[in-house]
Amino acid sequence: MSAAPATVGTFSIRTRCGRRPIPSFRCSLAGGVTTVPILTELKMKCATPLPLLQRIADAMASDMRAGLAADNGSDLKMILSYVDSLPTGNEKGLFYALDLGGTNFRVVRVQLGGKQNKVVDSEFEQVSIPQELMQGTTEELFNFIASKLANFAAKESGKFQLPKGRTREIGFTFSFPIKQTSINSGILIKWTKGFAVLGTAGKDVVACLKEAMQRQGLDMSVSALVNDAVATLAGAKYWDDDVLIAVILGTGTNACYIERKDAIPKLQWPAGGTRNMIISTEWGAFTTDLPLTEFDKDMDSESINPGEQIFEKTISGMYLGEIVRRVLLKMASFSSLFGDSIPEKLLIPLVLRNLFPMTVRKFFNLAKKEVSEIFKFFCQETRSTLKARRIVVDVCDTIVKRGGRLAGAGIVGILQKMEQDSKGLISGKRTVVAMDGGLYEHYPQYRNYLKDAVAELLGAEVSKNIVIEHTKDGSGIGAALLAAANSKYASEFQI
Repeated sequence: MSAAPATVGTFSIRTRCGRRPIPSFRCSLAGGVTTVPILTELKMKCATPLPLLQRIADAMASDMRAGLAADNGSDLKMILSYVDSLPTGNEKGLFYALDLGGTNFRVVRVQLGGKQNKVVDSEFEQVSIPQELMQGTTEELFNFIASKLANFAAKESGKFQLPKGRTREIGFTFSFPIKQTSINSGILIKWTKGFAVLGTAGKDVVACLKEAMQRQGLDMSVSALVNDAVATLAGAKYWDDDVLIAVILGTGTNACYIERKDAIPKLQWPAGGTRNMIISTEWGAFTTDLPLTEFDKDMDSESINPGEQIFEKTISGMYLGEIVRRVLLKMASFSSLFGDSIPEKLLIPLVLRNLFPMTVRKFFNLAKKEVSEIFKFFCQETRSTLKARRIVVDVCDTIVKRGGRLAGAGIVGILQKMEQDSKGLISGKRTVVAMDGGLYEHYPQYRNYLKDAVAELLGAEVSKNIVIEHTKDGSGIGAALLAAANSKYASEFQI
């Protein structure tokens, strides 16, 4: 984005492209330029009319087929999960899960009691990953993770019982693109979501975790490697057999679904288990027909992965706040939106990544006390006009609406593909889409835009059979359930 020429008070900030001058005082331009043209163009470029959404849904379905036909057949990796045996409810014992998929990770333990008791008890802890480790080395990151896992395991209380003679088993939820080679091994393709850890790409991430656990003296066996979408699907289906799709909308995004093995040309040999397999679409890499603005393009070019994960950058939590920041920065450069100067915080990339989840819900209430929090954050004061607050609301709503409706179109694309290729097996039947992730959970308006788009695309008659349901913390419990389903002690569950 090009800042307007400033006549006084300029300084510069560092970006991927070098240092760029930014005016510390708003520009005084002939003709009195305001925020109106910027907001008008933003709304126009972010518009998601029904014909566009339908083209996106059709393209999603087409890319899915191409990705199933061959590796690198489309933008969508369509990764084979090797999960073809889902939990049955018979599983018993103590199982752990490690859920790594964003700026935080969770460690979970679950006591399973079989058909009668199902999940007897569970505990979890959440840990923030220091920014330097997200850009550090493989050993540093996995040492940190293993140390926190070891600390958590050491606090195991008497209400969790490991059957005699068993080794603790863990399901590893790893929500980055991998080339899965078996149910408990996979090669990292690339880091996403702001991670740029050195030396991990091309390595088996389970081996990296095992080595780190050994360095910590932690005796645990990894029996399942999945991503958060696959784990969420498994966890949700444990309670509701109609679940066929799972979508993650949090820091990043992904979707998976249950596919027939005979509809996967690139599956070279039939795996064991059932005739179905969960496929991870890796839909964050989708690109076709997306409505992009100058702010999206500038953010992408200055990101750690330019030209990649474009769908993710328009619909997921890590990026929505950053797009809003860039819009507000341009507005502040041309108007008095934040007073007579541009707040320094507004110049910091990703500064809204963590604030945005907390405040966006309040933007939809025009009460001065609530909406003005954004002004307080940037300017250390709460004075703001109703007009300025409405502008902030409009910017946020425009970006959230586009994101929610695009996510809805993606879901419809998956449903279309399944319906067209399933020989009518799901037509007219109750079909559940399990949703997880902080973005979906905490933003009611985002949820509403997503569901509205699905209903518009499918029509009233079809959409009444589609249930979009929040599954809180499904990826953690789901990974533990998959560890149990793929346990080396599975034969004992029938006893």
